[in-house]
Amino acid sequence: MRFTFEVLVTLKPGLADPQGKAVEASLPALGFSDVSDVHVGRHVRLDVEAPTEPEARTQVQEIARRLLSNPVIEDFRVLESSGSDGRAGAR
Repeated sequence: MRFTFEVLVTLKPGLADPQGKAVEASLPALGFSDVSDVHVGRHVRLDVEAPTEPEARTQVQEIARRLLSNPVIEDFRVLESSGSDGRAGAR
């Protein structure tokens, strides 16, 4: 079975986020003056072939831990996504 996952990688709280600050500083020029605490991260979508959803999720968590994030400065979350075959795929 094929399962679709999305991984969100963000900087750990308390670390400087210059991209987030640049976006936040630009928003008032576009008329969005009531936005604050902007953070920028990475979004990765991937499909995994596995016998069950928990096995696929375990693979995705390992991929995120070992490749998609830097555990020293970043956190990651595996997000719920629809399966590529139209079924609910992941949390």
